[in-house]
Amino acid sequence: MEHGRFYFITGGARSGKSAYAELLASALERAVTYVATAEAGDAEMKERIARHRRRRPASWTTIEEPRAVAGLLERIGQQEGTILIDCLTLLITNLIYHDWPLQPAGASTGVLPPGVTEQIEDRVTAEVRRLVEAACSSRAQVILVSNEVGLGLVPASPEARLFRDLAGWANQAMAARADRALMIVSGLALDLKALHCDPRQTVFG
Repeated sequence: MEHGRFYFITGGARSGKSAYAELLASALERAVTYVATAEAGDAEMKERIARHRRRRPASWTTIEEPRAVAGLLERIGQQEGTILIDCLTLLITNLIYHDWPLQPAGASTGVLPPGVTEQIEDRVTAEVRRLVEAACSSRAQVILVSNEVGLGLVPASPEARLFRDLAGWANQAMAARADRALMIVSGLALDLKALHCDPRQTVFG
């Protein structure tokens, strides 16, 4: 079976990565399925979701799936078209907090309850690894959006540090396997694979 291309798009908050991904999906000139991982937990998130919906073409099919994205991609990726998943970091957030309400004591002591970190890591890594394989084997073109969260200060809370670490690992896993890995800065795309310097081929004088 012929595989579609896998595009990984990352960038900071308000960098223009979602808008770029949507323009790319339109440029591919195929039927588009938009997979939304956001959950409307508060008024601000509801408004953000509404803005994204208004921006998308009416012809696109939208599927809301906050956690089981890999399984969904395995199913719908067998047909030709374009699948835009926005975004990986919200998926990770949903996996972290689903079924594991963190105890207030964890934040105050700087330590998560025993066993929680390992449970969360296992759940997230399993989903991300499955998602990578589904994106690489998909017959459809796959565009996956993610946030770059590792360029700022070290987070103060243990759960925030866990999220940062898992998001950083997941972004590396996706970029390594993607056909194209792009970072959006101020609305402009940098081709990460074209700029990449393999340490095994770098000579230091």
